[in-house]
Amino acid sequence: MHLREKIRNFFALDMAGGIVLAVSAILAMIVANSALADWYQHLLHLPIVVQVGSFEIAHSAVHWINDGLMVIFFFLVGLELKREVLIGELSDVKKIILPALGAVGGMLVPALIYALFNYQNPDLLKGWAIPSATDIAFALGVLTLLGKRVPLALKVFLASIAIFDDIGAILVIALFYSHGLSWTALGMVAITMLVLYVMNRMNVTRITAYALVGVILWVAMLKSGIHATLAGVIGAMFIPLVNDKNPDHSPLETLEHDLHETVSFVVLPIFAFANAGIHFGSGGLASQLTHSVPLGIALGLVFGKPIGVMLFSWFGVKFGFAKLPKNVDWHQVLGVAMLCGIGFTMSLFIGGLAFAGIDKIFDERLGIVLGSFIAGILGYVYLNKVLPKVKNNTFEASEDHTYIP
Repeated sequence: MHLREKIRNFFALDMAGGIVLAVSAILAMIVANSALADWYQHLLHLPIVVQVGSFEIAHSAVHWINDGLMVIFFFLVGLELKREVLIGELSDVKKIILPALGAVGGMLVPALIYALFNYQNPDLLKGWAIPSATDIAFALGVLTLLGKRVPLALKVFLASIAIFDDIGAILVIALFYSHGLSWTALGMVAITMLVLYVMNRMNVTRITAYALVGVILWVAMLKSGIHATLAGVIGAMFIPLVNDKNPDHSPLETLEHDLHETVSFVVLPIFAFANAGIHFGSGGLASQLTHSVPLGIALGLVFGKPIGVMLFSWFGVKFGFAKLPKNVDWHQVLGVAMLCGIGFTMSLFIGGLAFAGIDKIFDERLGIVLGSFIAGILGYVYLNKVLPKVKNNTFEASEDHTYIP
């Protein structure tokens, strides 16, 4: 097999995005603790200015990545949300109650654990939402390692929880991490949204047209005081799902497919490299982890997530609000709840917003990376134990539950 074909086969794997993301994060940590550390910091803080006449946008490279490049990631999240709500798993109310409850519990309990460690300091308390997120790429990547032993309904359950987590994260960013609102800029946001709505109603399907208006929306959002990446989610809501002139072509699904590889293998790895460069310093890991911020984050991800997901899911089933998916038992739900503790991408993003402008003697990223790593390992080991074994290409039920292939 030629090298080119091997590379193509690798990028076709479901877990490829998670692997590339992990490698980028590890590379960032290696560089940040090597002789290249000064170069790394200089690169991240390199000033980049875009100016048209008297209007200018001036940010460091890392801000351009977090405020600009990541808008593509949020745009893809918005496309996925719209598709799931209209024609996907979230279109059936009966199917969404259980993952919705699990997601709510998986956001509240980790936030509570973090708050218990940091409630005495208002500045530190701003990070309460950091351990509430789930990284769908990493979590599904770990689940994929277990192969055909994983019931399809379990994958859907995990993906649905992660989607609700994304909705929660979007709301948290909009409500709690926006400041200094500019009503003039917000007026421009409203005008661009009106233009996008008219384009949608007129069945405009040229993506270029939406992109041009989307850039204006992003600039207006950047100046409004609401985080600029939310422009991606808003813009995605107006992309048509159906083309009236060509019913066989879905602009939304086509765009979602086209952006998937770009986000997985370009946007997120660059974000990880720019944001995961933890410098351990002379004190090492032990001294860093004793601080209440990384400790609260790590414990929130490792313990808060599975406790919250399981508690709220059990409550929903116990009182008849929801029921377990077919061929899925509570052992498997617990394994998925553990995997929900893989926060990473969205946790890093929220962490950057929560502590922006604060002089820190801690590094919240250490809690995110370590907590996500432990959650992933525990989830994989536990699911590997409780999922049905594969023997001679057939499924063999474990002694404490059954599985119908």
